[in-house]
Amino acid sequence: MHPVLPMLISIPHGGVGVPDEAKERVALEPAALLYYSDPLSDRLFGFGEKVRALMSASVSRVIVDLNRPPYHLPPKRRDGVVKFRTSLGDPVWKDGMQPDIQAIQRLLMHHYFPYHAEIDMLLESEKIAVALDCHSMVPVGLPGQPDEGMKRPLICLSNNGDLYGKPRSGALCTCPPRWISLLAEIFRDQFPGERSVAINHPFSGGFISNAHYWHKGIPWVQIEVNRSLYEEEGSSPLHGSLVDQKGLKSLSESIWEVLARWYDEVMERDPDPNFSSRDECS
Repeated sequence: MHPVLPMLISIPHGGVGVPDEAKERVALEPAALLYYSDPLSDRLFGFGEKVRALMSASVSRVIVDLNRPPYHLPPKRRDGVVKFRTSLGDPVWKDGMQPDIQAIQRLLMHHYFPYHAEIDMLLESEKIAVALDCHSMVPVGLPGQPDEGMKRPLICLSNNGDLYGKPRSGALCTCPPRWISLLAEIFRDQFPGERSVAINHPFSGGFISNAHYWHKGIPWVQIEVNRSLYEEEGSSPLHGSLVDQKGLKSLSESIWEVLARWYDEVMERDPDPNFSSRDECS
């Protein structure tokens, strides 16, 4: 059996929960809340006792998005920390019942800041060598996004760098380029095919990996898995996410094989578990 890995797994978008203080305001049905989450990502990446720390949010991302800066507020920010409309334009809140700034502040105090504080605490107390922020993505770019209408890769890995994982001008990448390149190679072994795995496209990394790398200097990688690998056709806000349970289990096992192999090879090359990528990526 593989030893427990000194990884932190963050799963911020798997929840479908609506806080009690918001239930009477929300316009979305449970099926839509599931569809607009990263469906069952808590099971896809829920490696439990295989890793040293795991964070999984219960609150729906359309109510409180943990992977956005806390100052990205509606209505100015359409895809901010609290959303008024979904990615497909559906209203999140009943007409005239959108939360005001005081209600938004309460949501952040109860659900947003505790999640980030817990990550910081775990990074300090659990001797974490690398952290992963884990997501799923719809197969085709959504309206208004830079890759609108374009087919997405099966796996997207992000470190806030360029398409090779190297630093961009004026940006701080969240893990060494050689680490993310190696992870991409191993994912390609598991998921072969032209353009099956991409680095920093269509996503270059979100607030969680960027902010907590900045706070602690511990390497972070954001992982996005294409929902077509485990979600059946016909999934929609009306019908929810139609998940192939057998496929989900097999996919989760494949992802774990990749991560375990990657960690072993990274540590073989960089044996210091307290390695920091800050100097290399500045």
